[in-house]
Amino acid sequence: MSPLPLRSAAALLLLAAAAAAAPIPDSVYLQEAGRSIPSPTPVTAVAALNGEILVGGRTGLFHLEGDRLAAEPSLTNSIRRLVRTSDSLWALTDGGLWRRTGGHWTKISPLPVTDVCEFRGTPLVGVENQIWRVRDNQLEAVSTNRARFSITRLVPHQETLFVHGPGRLTTHTPTGFGGLDAYDFPSDLAWDWGALPSPNTRDALSRGPALYLATDRGLGVLRGMSLTAIAGAQGLPFEDTTCLATGFTNDLWIGTTRGAIRWVDGDFQYFAGKRWLPADSVNAIAVDGLRVAIATDGGLGLIEYEPYTLAKKAAYYERHLEEWGQKRLGFTHKLEWDEALKEYVREVSDNDGGYSGNYLAAQSYRYAVTRDPEARREATNTFHALCWLETMTGIPGFPARAVWAKGERGHQSGHGSGGYTAEWHDTADGRFEWKGDTSSDELCSHFYALSLFLDFAAEGSEKTRAIEHLRRIASHLVDHHWQLVDVDGKATRWGRWDPDYFRTDEGRYDRGLQAVELLSFIRTAGALTGDSKFAGAYRDLVGLGYPGYTLRARNTFPPDSVLHFLDELAFWSFATLLRHETDPDLHALYRRAYERGYEVVRVENNPWFNFLHAALTGDESENAVSVEHLRGWPIDLRVWSYQNSHRADLRTPAGQVALKGGTRTFLPRETEPLRWDHWLMQADGGAGGNDVVEPSAWLLAYWMGRYHGYVAAPTVTDPALLTVDHSRDRELGAKPYLGPSRPSVP
Repeated sequence: MSPLPLRSAAALLLLAAAAAAAPIPDSVYLQEAGRSIPSPTPVTAVAALNGEILVGGRTGLFHLEGDRLAAEPSLTNSIRRLVRTSDSLWALTDGGLWRRTGGHWTKISPLPVTDVCEFRGTPLVGVENQIWRVRDNQLEAVSTNRARFSITRLVPHQETLFVHGPGRLTTHTPTGFGGLDAYDFPSDLAWDWGALPSPNTRDALSRGPALYLATDRGLGVLRGMSLTAIAGAQGLPFEDTTCLATGFTNDLWIGTTRGAIRWVDGDFQYFAGKRWLPADSVNAIAVDGLRVAIATDGGLGLIEYEPYTLAKKAAYYERHLEEWGQKRLGFTHKLEWDEALKEYVREVSDNDGGYSGNYLAAQSYRYAVTRDPEARREATNTFHALCWLETMTGIPGFPARAVWAKGERGHQSGHGSGGYTAEWHDTADGRFEWKGDTSSDELCSHFYALSLFLDFAAEGSEKTRAIEHLRRIASHLVDHHWQLVDVDGKATRWGRWDPDYFRTDEGRYDRGLQAVELLSFIRTAGALTGDSKFAGAYRDLVGLGYPGYTLRARNTFPPDSVLHFLDELAFWSFATLLRHETDPDLHALYRRAYERGYEVVRVENNPWFNFLHAALTGDESENAVSVEHLRGWPIDLRVWSYQNSHRADLRTPAGQVALKGGTRTFLPRETEPLRWDHWLMQADGGAGGNDVVEPSAWLLAYWMGRYHGYVAAPTVTDPALLTVDHSRDRELGAKPYLGPSRPSVP
């Protein structure tokens, strides 16, 4: 493990006390990407045949042609089901049964066939309560025996033909349907013990040693003659299941009335909402290689898989930032949809400096790991942008929140803190406007990101400039009695750390976090500059009791009032405070405060939270779930709307506590890509695809994990598993920035 550069013997002892765990391998995994092909009428059936995707609906048969469904004139009847056997494709229509061989369709029978299967080399079909075989493209009765229920599925399983009907499952043998129980009493059930989750069964599928039944209350699982259930208590995300399909690896696909589920290696992965499907009600699923086609009431959903490593994902996200126009003037930006322009544009936000600090930190770690000159160029470029935020205001130590080029194409933030109007001021050259009323958010990011830049990427005069930048900010706070003072000579809305503020009702609520922030600023400035001014100021803060306030840095009550973005501010500040504190008693107190705050968020499986905790304490127990979180980010960085509050698996894992409300965390594939100021336990949300998040937070966590040895370097050498040619849907991004250039570095 490569620890953070430490300036504290106490912190060094913490790291030495814990044995480093083995790095999590950057193994090749399958990264999913979704796209939708809408249809004006429901898609009721889907099948894959030799690389071709065919779908059925009320108006007949269609095939997938690029991003559209093209009609096949050979079949125009309403299609209820498409079934593939070894050499044929079968269409079950309102007008009878059709068979496709050699590219041609032949009508087999006008009877209302409900299913087709291949058993011992012979195609069998179900019609009402009887089984027929297909011979010479005609139906021939297998026997005169009839089931005591309507047949909906024929399922070969473990050398036996199973027959499914609503709420029923039995076997078919040459002697007829069903069997005999221990008392020679005729029975048509295929199990001796257990019960169906519900008598409302929709589908049946054989997979390995088990036969699965889809019901409206979860899955029935038949092994031998024992029937058990898989429902929410066993981790199934949604219980109202509709259809089943065998996947491309050791996986089972489950359709539901609220999305699709992939079950692989004991893990349930939930795909719902516009990110993945044109509509959530799933009617059928077919698998074609690494492509999964999902028939829904709103059209066809496609989930396509590609071999990836985390290193390849990092390369993809770097390319995404460039190709989608998420960089400008050294800052990184979220995109927003502009309805008037019908395009995505950059958001110039309330905290551009704070959010861009994540990218500076990410590139600093990346350079430390790879020594790639591109990483240092990106880090240096962002560093100069953050420094510019301070020099443009004309107030020593007062950085702007953001900068706007007059007349540029984009969305200029129109709001300020606490509902106030945004404060925009002209720069001295008149070409830009800078956003005032700066908050503590910006300062926390500057101190965290520039500290890492100094450790890993700064060279020559950059080191002097970075230290001077932080010195001026800290000096501003000392000189203004622990306040951040704007052009009007007054403290900003969220720029107060003074004792008078702490005596107010609001200040008493805020002072735990505010104390961590201020102690971190002053302690870091003292360590970097050696200036006695900061040593004296820090002693003053200790004398005022600020260290004791830190024990309540994380408020947990009332849950509805908890602001989740404050966790990022706290951990930015703890990262520098714990690294620089040398007094063992103070370090122990800060450690208690930090551990209290971390335990509140541990349930979220946030990789940056977890990797930071490991770096500061040596506890690497959450590394595996952190890597799974990184793998669970979508390739599409648009923020689609999502819903999870209806799910059946909403429970807090054993050994964890959800103190901030909610019940469990979600992977971003089930919610949205995000910044680390986001709440990972939010069940419902999103922006309807109108926002595009910049991936700086992901890059920070990944490269931090690589630097500390929590994530191993990939062992593969195939360039296709390490690099990307371009980002997906790159033409959708914002147009290039065409405004004035950033002033040159003085």
